[in-house]
Amino acid sequence: MSTILITGWLGYIWSHAAVVFAQKWYDIVIIDNLSNTNLSVLEKLTTLIGKFTWRSRQPKFYQIDLKNTEEVRKVFHENKIDGVIHFAAFKAVEESCEDPFKYYENNISGGVSLYKVMNEFWIKNIVFSSSCTVYDTMNVTPPYDEQTPKKTINPYGSTKRMSEIILEDLSTHKGFNTILLRYFNPIGAHPSGLIGENPKGIPNNLLPYIYKVATGEYEFLNVRGNDYPTPDGTCIRDYLHVMDLAEAHVLAYEYLQKNKKFIPSSAGPEWFLDVFNLGTGQGTSVLEMIQLTEKAIDKKITYKIWPRRPWDAPTVYANPSKANTILGRKTQRTISEAIQDGWRFITKNNS
Repeated sequence: MSTILITGWLGYIWSHAAVVFAQKWYDIVIIDNLSNTNLSVLEKLTTLIGKFTWRSRQPKFYQIDLKNTEEVRKVFHENKIDGVIHFAAFKAVEESCEDPFKYYENNISGGVSLYKVMNEFWIKNIVFSSSCTVYDTMNVTPPYDEQTPKKTINPYGSTKRMSEIILEDLSTHKGFNTILLRYFNPIGAHPSGLIGENPKGIPNNLLPYIYKVATGEYEFLNVRGNDYPTPDGTCIRDYLHVMDLAEAHVLAYEYLQKNKKFIPSSAGPEWFLDVFNLGTGQGTSVLEMIQLTEKAIDKKITYKIWPRRPWDAPTVYANPSKANTILGRKTQRTISEAIQDGWRFITKNNS
């Protein structure tokens, strides 16, 4: 079976994807610098992988910063890697606006270091974790398909678009086989409750913030703006279960394997590149998410209205038809299921 390298593996989305890859009997090598997580996630993942695959062996893990090219090179020396799933990145929009240099250095420089080593070892297959923030969400009416004009409005989105351009160049000039996956808004957790999202401090994402109000960690939720041109005045987003997102990565990698090209020694590079939205095609407002959560977990969520943030588009949701048709993916889980799975993770970790 193929061996894949997963970067940023111990984070929220990445850990769920790793479980699904392991269920499909891929061997996994992991790089993570533990800047946004800790090794307890690795222990939980080993438990999950053993439960679903009867593998007791812990996945091979390297605590490395991708910007350290020599350390990354060591990983490729020690393992026969067939392809890369590149998740590692800082991802908080508000933080990226406050400290864009941190995002440029980590998200761009770390990626370039990885791609350089991949090229040296002739590992040309990569699935890249991108984002719907690359789209012109301020001027184009949704739903957004893969051909929607690109115009970023925050440094996080800019680092994703820059990374896409770099990989497009590497496909054209270095023969990289690439799939770009543009996420919308993942929520929820693994149904076991072992892994999920529970950030420290005030979360950057809506549902974890709602959970912290539900547990009493915060008195109320800050709703940023209720005067948007939407039915209830609050922002609308496309929320999908993190397990649906994780499963789409396996489908994307298998699609890449079927369509990858090789670089002939006597000719110029050949390559394969494609891009897919990962969303549901349905929008849900902030107030609707509050109401759905109250119903799903039987808790009252107190909130207060605050001024808008300058980087928030009113309405963002996907046209996912390309991924649904070509990759054969379908959204299997509802928002309510995602809320309940996420709450199960929160209650298990807070008990």
